Amino acid sequence: MNYKETTEWMFSRLPMYQQQGASAYKVDLTNTIQLTKHLNNPEQKIKTVHIAGTNGKGSVSSMIASILQEAGYKVGLYTSPHLKDFRERIKINGKDISEAFVCNFIAENKPFFEAQQLSFFEMTVGLAFDYFAKEQVDIAVIETGMGGRLDSTNIITPLVSVITNIGLDHTQFLGDTEAKIAKEKAGIIKKDITVVIGEYTSQTKPVFTDTAQSVGAPVYFVQDKDWQVPPSDLLGEYQQQNIKTVLQTVELLKKHFTITDGIVKQGLLHVNSNTGFTGRWYKVNNNPIAICDTAHNPHGLKLVLNQVLKQPFETLRIVFGVVNDKKLDEVLPLLPKNAKYYFCKPDVPRGLDAKVLQEEAAKFNIVGEVFSSVSKAYEEALKEAAKNDFIYIGGSTFVVAEIL
Repeated sequence: MNYKETTEWMFSRLPMYQQQGASAYKVDLTNTIQLTKHLNNPEQKIKTVHIAGTNGKGSVSSMIASILQEAGYKVGLYTSPHLKDFRERIKINGKDISEAFVCNFIAENKPFFEAQQLSFFEMTVGLAFDYFAKEQVDIAVIETGMGGRLDSTNIITPLVSVITNIGLDHTQFLGDTEAKIAKEKAGIIKKDITVVIGEYTSQTKPVFTDTAQSVGAPVYFVQDKDWQVPPSDLLGEYQQQNIKTVLQTVELLKKHFTITDGIVKQGLLHVNSNTGFTGRWYKVNNNPIAICDTAHNPHGLKLVLNQVLKQPFETLRIVFGVVNDKKLDEVLPLLPKNAKYYFCKPDVPRGLDAKVLQEEAAKFNIVGEVFSSVSKAYEEALKEAAKNDFIYIGGSTFVVAEIL
C-alpha cells in the first residue's frame, strides 16, 4: 500500500476516538503491552517526558521539545490529534516521520494488528515508540491522547511526568467532576518519578497530593511559585501558565541535560519553527484580523474567548462548529451574544449538523447563519467583514484543521 492507502486503512479499518467517539475508547492497556512486546519494547530504549492534562498538552509538549532542540539534542515529539497530515503526530526535531517509515511499519505488522484488533491509537503509539528507538533520539516528549491511567502512552517510565490542568472534558469516559478526571490524569504518576502540576483547584490538589504520596513521587505545584515568564512565539494569553509549567519541567530536566537560561529563552521564541506547532491563537488573515484556535472544551474556550473580547473591533464575527458529543449547554453560554455567527459542521463523521447547532445556540440568544462547510462559513465572514472587524474561528480542532 502507498502512504494514502496506508493511512486510509488506519483511519477506516480500525476505530479511532477522534473520528468515532465512544466506540473507539478502550479501557485496558493489555493491547499496548502486547504490541510493544511484539516490537521488542522500544519504549524501554528511550528517555521520555510524559504529559497529560485537559488543555495545554500540545503547547507544553512543543515548548519543551523546542527548548531541548535548541540545546542541541535529538528530540522526538509525539502529539495528537493532527491538523492536516497524520505524520504531524510523530516528529524528530520538528520533521515529520517519513511516509516510507509509516508504510513499512504498517505493512510489516499488519497481521499482528488485525489479529489483536488494535485501535488506531494503539498502533500509532507503537509506531512512535518504534520510530524514536530506531532513530536513537536523545529524548522523546510524549503527550497522552486522553486521560492518563488507561491511555496507551502510559507504559513508559519517564524522567518527569507533567499534568497541565484539569477541566471538564471527555466526561463520558473520565468522570463528571474535576476530582474524578484528576484521578484518571494522575494515573501517569509513577513510583519515585517527579511530577509537575501546572494548575490545580481545591478539588484536584488533594487527588494529586494523595496519588503522589502513595507512590513516593515528588510533586511540584507550579502555581505556588512566582515565575518570571519569558516571551514566546505562542501568543495566546493562556500560554503564560503553560510557560510556567514548562519552566518548572525544564528545571528538573537540567539534572539529565545541559540547558542554559539562554537556551530556554531561545526555545520559547522558536516553538513554531522548531516543532511546526500551530493552531493556537494563530493568525490566518490581516485586515480584517482573523484568529483560529483549537480550544474546544469549556475550560479552554473560556480562556480564548476572554482574549477575543479584549481585541479592538467594530464587529466581532465568529465561525463556529463542534462535534456531536459536545455538551452544548456548557459551551454555548460562554459565547458572546454581541457577535455575528457563521455556523458550520466540521467534515468528520461526528461533526454536529450546523442547523442543529444554530437551533441550540438560539436558546442562548446567539444568532447566526448556517453554512454547508467550514470554508464557506469563513469565506462569508471575510466577505462581510470591514477591515476593523475581528474574526474568530473555533469550537473544534477539526474546524481549525479545515482553515489551515
